[in-house]
Amino acid sequence: MTAIAAVALGGLPGPIILVAAAVVLPAMAARVLGRLVRTALLLALPIAISAFLVNLFFFPGATQVLFRIGPIVATVEGFGFALEILIRILAISGAVTLFYLTTRPGDLTLDLERRGISPRVAFVTNASVQTVPALVERAGQITAAQRARGLDTEGNIWRRVRGIVPIVGPVILGSIAEVEERTMALEARGFTRPGRRTLLWTPADSVRQSIGRWLMLAALVALIVVRLTGVLG
Repeated sequence: MTAIAAVALGGLPGPIILVAAAVVLPAMAARVLGRLVRTALLLALPIAISAFLVNLFFFPGATQVLFRIGPIVATVEGFGFALEILIRILAISGAVTLFYLTTRPGDLTLDLERRGISPRVAFVTNASVQTVPALVERAGQITAAQRARGLDTEGNIWRRVRGIVPIVGPVILGSIAEVEERTMALEARGFTRPGRRTLLWTPADSVRQSIGRWLMLAALVALIVVRLTGVLG
């Protein structure tokens, strides 16, 4: 919802207030603000820099020149629009990062199944969330094991590039083997059987949380309607 609202609001004040209220304050309450900032910047920095530069120097129809670098001209209109795109990217990245830092994959999977989502879809969602952390952890273990066997992964660029192959191969093969093992374990537990499963435990969901979600959804729909009607400009 935060990501959609950041796009629907437009301008600078709205997304900035949204980031502060829906990302920064909840991250401070959950005590994950430091991890949130590092991870969100790491995810958003490449696309944010490219989008900022493209809009700064190549904004169509701009007339007010800010500065020149040879034949390339930076414009005031491009700078303003680039700032808007930048804050939207940071809002989206921050919202997604906050969700994954404060929500356990197992709880997400169980809650999706409780709401009637197919177990296959819930499993794919859970696997997608856990893929990157699992690969990073496995790569660290394999790197440590290869170093213990004498592999040189430090030094100049050529040594580092040469040390990638002995690490990437085991990571990929280990991931394939893990997928096969997980598939067999799920089949042994009747994962593909028809009918709805009986859940032994579900995440806590109070009435206050439910009301809060519906209010946020209603506010988001109202914001989109107001934006489409042109009231916000």
